[in-house]
Amino acid sequence: MRIDVATLFPEMCERYLEESVIGRAKDKGVFEVYCHNIRDYTLDKHRRVDDTPYSEQKGMLMQCEPIFRCFEAVTQGRERPHVIYMSPQGRVLTQKRCRELSQLSGIFILCGHYEGVDERIIEEIVDEEISIGDYVLTGGELPALVLIDGIVRMLDGTLSNADCYRDESHFSGLLEYPQYTRPEEWHGKRVPEVLLSGHHANIAKWRREQRLINTVKKRPDLIDTAHLAPEDMDIISELICEQNKE
Repeated sequence: MRIDVATLFPEMCERYLEESVIGRAKDKGVFEVYCHNIRDYTLDKHRRVDDTPYSEQKGMLMQCEPIFRCFEAVTQGRERPHVIYMSPQGRVLTQKRCRELSQLSGIFILCGHYEGVDERIIEEIVDEEISIGDYVLTGGELPALVLIDGIVRMLDGTLSNADCYRDESHFSGLLEYPQYTRPEEWHGKRVPEVLLSGHHANIAKWRREQRLINTVKKRPDLIDTAHLAPEDMDIISELICEQNKE
């Protein structure tokens, strides 16, 4: 997979993409990522890429032409990538969408700034708008990095095996089960005995139950769309009855 990021702050993105799991995946060739400074594509001698919005009294808006020139230069001579604009107006990012995007061969991510970008560039090149939550940030760089992280960790070769992300929260619609490490007892709290038993079937059963418990307690809204087995519904019914009693 190749990922291109059009931004006013390429160094900000590059620093993160060199670190930890994502950085190692890049070094191994699991994916390619290139951060492009939109200012490099402006014809303005002062390298301006923004101007005041029509009929507005506040803020600045990123212009179409520098963004379009960046997009054309980056994509010239190759298959057109899927273009994503990071925007608080976009569809909220989910694990499912990350999984779908991880199947693509190329993604071009546009990071807005100031009051955003001229609507015409969205109409001209953008395939979808994505938000990481119902709030507004200063620019699209942090959301872009969140998106890249969510996609790349599901690419073959990033993690040791697929189970590393299949058991995580949201992959199947449920939250993850609690996890523990040494020591066995800390501040009077012990690791659940089932995890020390070595009995794989019992551990798997406990984990499934804990996923249901966590989801019902913390994110009950996810239950309606989760992948559930018939026996899961019995556990959920008991949990809901207990909550109603409280």
